[in-house]
Amino acid sequence: MTAPRTCSRRLVALPLGMVMATALAILPNVTASAAETAPTATTATTADATSLSYIVNVATGQGPSKTVKKAIADAGGTILISYDRIGVIVVHSSNRDFARTIRRVPGVQSAGVTRNAPLAAQSTTEVGATRVLSAKEVASAQASEGQDPLEPSQWDLPAIKADKAHEKTLGSRDVTVAVIDTGVDDTHPDLAPNFDREASVNCASGKPDTADGAWRPSASEDAAHGTHVAGVIAAAKNGIGMTGVAPGVRVAGIKVSTPAGYIYTEAVVCGFVWAAEHHVDVTNNSYYTDPWNFNCLDDPDQRALVDATTRASRYAERKGTVNVAAAGNERRDLDADSLTDPASPNDGTPGDRVIDPHECLVIPPQLPGVVTVAATGAKGIKSSFSNYGLNVIDVAAPGGDSILYQPPAAPATDGRILGTMPGGTWAFKSGTSMASPHVAGVAALIKSTHPHATAGQVKALLYSEADATPCTDPYDIDSDGKIDAVCKGPKNHNGFYGRGIVNALSAVTK
Repeated sequence: MTAPRTCSRRLVALPLGMVMATALAILPNVTASAAETAPTATTATTADATSLSYIVNVATGQGPSKTVKKAIADAGGTILISYDRIGVIVVHSSNRDFARTIRRVPGVQSAGVTRNAPLAAQSTTEVGATRVLSAKEVASAQASEGQDPLEPSQWDLPAIKADKAHEKTLGSRDVTVAVIDTGVDDTHPDLAPNFDREASVNCASGKPDTADGAWRPSASEDAAHGTHVAGVIAAAKNGIGMTGVAPGVRVAGIKVSTPAGYIYTEAVVCGFVWAAEHHVDVTNNSYYTDPWNFNCLDDPDQRALVDATTRASRYAERKGTVNVAAAGNERRDLDADSLTDPASPNDGTPGDRVIDPHECLVIPPQLPGVVTVAATGAKGIKSSFSNYGLNVIDVAAPGGDSILYQPPAAPATDGRILGTMPGGTWAFKSGTSMASPHVAGVAALIKSTHPHATAGQVKALLYSEADATPCTDPYDIDSDGKIDAVCKGPKNHNGFYGRGIVNALSAVTK
């Protein structure tokens, strides 16, 4: 099966240009100190056209032993990079039995292939059509004194009391949020004032590329995703365009997507490790790793991917980074006894799998320690598309919804979320992709107010300061007389809203 040309299954945002009626039908499109030592890199030969990428996990802290290195070479593998502190090695090999062979080697704790499609040459995809705000719309925008021009369209800011928080503080320049995503356009006038170049990188191959501008998105429509997310977090309050949740903090871009739009395990591992070692206080993760929507622990390949990303995200948190992730857009109950996964692997031949979401995990939202975010609409109700689940969702935040379900109050007219776009424009999108950066922004405000707080303390404050929100019962979002989802749990800990909807004002006053 040819790899799809869209990130709709991978990036948890709903495209702007989608007609609303259509959107409702296809909603399932679904770390903070300087590096003590750099990752150990082994010079790798260029992968041939049949090579795949593999993760090999060994004991942490020492790197691969001579025995493991020799076994990798004997099995036809070439080490691209070894993240010694977490014991994760990225290997290229054209030997289809590489993982099975290397798992038998003493010292190897787990190993697995990260993809089905061979490693591709670096190239851009076609430019897709995306509707953005026209120059006329931007020029004619009218705002109250003290607001950025497009801020009246941002119903999401008052929904989490961010507008009131900005009267107290815009956030600290000492705090950096990294957008692990498709890349960030640092030349955008709403992002340039806050961009952190030193914390930005391209991790798409699994190995950091620090060339100037390597973090920027490709020309495809899907690649605009990371720039949009960055604007939600930290668009500057500078009299131009929109305002971010934390417009005084800095934002970095950690690009993890391939030119075809895939986000593989080795890239995410690289992203978390880079964030951990480059003063990043918060990461935003609005995606899931390819090619598996759910990574099942009883499969040795998939278990290795969970192992590697868990090691990397935990390493980031130990270094002081709060990792925030979007729950996904498939309307799934992630606490259900079983679910059907119809789209995995998405770079090969997918087939229906009945899985247990407690044993088959979505990376990164179901990784331990990660803040998992559900989306709400302009009426403060769970978005029609948002995943949910008791003991899965930690908090909720605005992600937008159809105006048929949750129209915003005037002067806002669009039920989706405004964000920045490559090339200096702005656009509306919806999805848990847009909810997660609201939470990342609030976490950045907490860190700004409590600069010495650990990652665990920031998360505790995020949860305790959220506005407890009871289950929406019954939840019939389209008013057709049929229950669309069932929420379980009490007001301050349930499957729709977790501990509640985040509160930016509390973040800067408590």
